[in-house]
Amino acid sequence: MTALLHRANFDALLGALCRHGYAVIGPTVRDGAIVCAEIESAGDLPAGWVDEQEAGRYRLRHTEEPVLFGHTVGPVAWKRFLFPPAARLLQLGSNGDGTPRITPDGGAPSITPEGDAPQRYAFVGVRACDLAAILIQDAVFLGQAYVDRSYQSRRANAFIVAVHCTRPGRSCFCASTGTGPRAGAGFDLALTEVCRDGGHYFVVESGSTRGNEILAEVPHRDTTPEEREAADAAVAEAAGRMGRRIDLAGLKDLLYHSYEHPRWDEIAARCLACANCTMVCPTCFCTTADERTDLDGSAERWRRWDSCFSGSFSYIHGGSIRTSTKSRYRQWLVHKFAAWIDQFGTTGCVGCGRCITWCPVAIDITEEVRAIQGREVALHGDA
Repeated sequence: MTALLHRANFDALLGALCRHGYAVIGPTVRDGAIVCAEIESAGDLPAGWVDEQEAGRYRLRHTEEPVLFGHTVGPVAWKRFLFPPAARLLQLGSNGDGTPRITPDGGAPSITPEGDAPQRYAFVGVRACDLAAILIQDAVFLGQAYVDRSYQSRRANAFIVAVHCTRPGRSCFCASTGTGPRAGAGFDLALTEVCRDGGHYFVVESGSTRGNEILAEVPHRDTTPEEREAADAAVAEAAGRMGRRIDLAGLKDLLYHSYEHPRWDEIAARCLACANCTMVCPTCFCTTADERTDLDGSAERWRRWDSCFSGSFSYIHGGSIRTSTKSRYRQWLVHKFAAWIDQFGTTGCVGCGRCITWCPVAIDITEEVRAIQGREVALHGDA
């Protein structure tokens, strides 16, 4: 069952989400990029803006076409709202005189876990690749023996409005990873934007009871076969216009047997170990923990994002395990396409292309994989 939502009624959708207590997060133009941030109305969305992405290159261009979701993905992934860059894990109380507060029975110092109720978010404009990334992080944080309670509470409160992709970028390869351009599951509502022949509307699919409740509060009507066909055709066309491709067949075993491949040295000669790729990646989850103390005797423990590209990340007593850029890049790529499968049952890459776009020296993960596979390396996804 699908519904048709006219562009003129898009604010009604955002209004319904607000009435249900959600803070609406959507794409908006800021500092020369399209980022995910809190929005108040459809006027905050990047109407008419498209992004041009290539390896090491990102530019915005304004068009006369008033589409709201004509862009692909920007540098800010949705994980920052479910798995924030910095989070306080606990507090150690103080008596205010430089000594820790002791429990009434004279036992250990009082420890207060971080327990503030997280903000209820409605994510509007989630692309299929990013939705797949959220589902992958669900497996990491919720599907293992130990559940991340902070992530769990944020995730349970998240309402997801997905947008099927109709304009892939030059760095995109989600069709190869099976994660797009159509979102398959995990959404409350999913939209396909159609803007042609003077008409501008969204074909809406509901994926949950919550989605049905929100849709019921928004003016809409049933779709016609022609409208559904136009939406399906736009998504199908996008699948054939991906800027990059990657072949995952046999890749896991190949990477496990290619630790000494000479390509790793070639990558290391270019890689700056800047960690841009891991910071923009929607699935990377490496963290470190900091202890913060005060002269009054109180203390806090904070978790913050880290990267396997940092020299200190693999440090254990006696030194770091991965001291070279070569070993760090190899760890990252092999983890994405091999070890991740053993750990969580899927690859750690969703084909969003962010790591390609935001690499300052234009390292292209699809090219590196092709080189290790022994295939001709061609720039710009033409192989």
